[in-house]
Amino acid sequence: MGRRSLALLLALLSLLVLVAASACGDDNSSSKTPAASPSAGASSSPASSSPSASAAAYPITVTDLLGRQVEIKQKPTTVVGLSPTAVEFAYAAGASVVGRTDTATYPDAAKQAEVIGSAYAPAFDKVLALKPDLVIADSVIDAQPQLKDAITKLGVPVIFAGVDSYQGVIDGLNLMGKVFDSKSTTDAVIAQVTRARDTAKAAIADKKLSAVALIMDQDKTIYAAKDDSYAGDILKQVGISNPASALPDSGPFPGYTTLAPEKLVEFNPDYIFTISPGAPQAPLLSTIIPTIPPFKSLKAVTTSGHIVEAPIAILEAPGPRIIDAFQAIQKAVTGGSAGN
Repeated sequence: MGRRSLALLLALLSLLVLVAASACGDDNSSSKTPAASPSAGASSSPASSSPSASAAAYPITVTDLLGRQVEIKQKPTTVVGLSPTAVEFAYAAGASVVGRTDTATYPDAAKQAEVIGSAYAPAFDKVLALKPDLVIADSVIDAQPQLKDAITKLGVPVIFAGVDSYQGVIDGLNLMGKVFDSKSTTDAVIAQVTRARDTAKAAIADKKLSAVALIMDQDKTIYAAKDDSYAGDILKQVGISNPASALPDSGPFPGYTTLAPEKLVEFNPDYIFTISPGAPQAPLLSTIIPTIPPFKSLKAVTTSGHIVEAPIAILEAPGPRIIDAFQAIQKAVTGGSAGN
């Protein structure tokens, strides 16, 4: 079984919370605007190149993030994104969408697009009603066989682009630059992503820090991100040591390991980054950890500001807003502002 992104993990845990709390747990897209996201207008023509330049660029054949060869006969102008990540990739390339999934509300311009269902259950009749000339599917979420088969049979060009790591963000942006003939735009975003990572890494290089990224399900079982999860890879990219990565995979989620309380006490990390999916009224994990008796003497608990609530909207939509994740870590660790 391949790696599953944090987006899939959060969605599954959110469903458990929803059943227990009988409350809705939509993505929260209230995070600040990242430098990576270009301004975009209405959800219609995403032209970023002159007509003559666009005509010269097409037709092209690209390889998507599932390794599929896809022919793009002309510059896409009527685009549907099947996940928040897919939508954000389109806007980061200077394009726009006419259709989106219900939680794909970033950037603000995307809210003008027609809702075509959820990322895990898109309504294909609504997709086709928009007469798209390109569908951007999620190579993590939509790689599930039942979704992939249905999507690839829509009769329109389909590109799969999703994220489960820093490199996945870069690969997705490079792909979008080819698809929309906007390499200069996506190259600029890639430069901002790389600069945010490098700036954060340099700012904390001399601190030799350890940290864990934790999530808890409704049964109070704690899971820690390993390096091959999206959250774990972000920690790795900025040079923070993650002791949980030495543990074997366990529990239902690849990329995460079940973390026994005594193991967290043994690790005693400098920082704990908590991830709290689920209903808005549910308590944040960052407020629960300090109340658990074995954890009250942990360094991260006894030191002010060392339990940090991770930006859930960014982690639920892996993509160009990884810039914000790097900046949030830098700010949490250095106590100062972070910019690129």
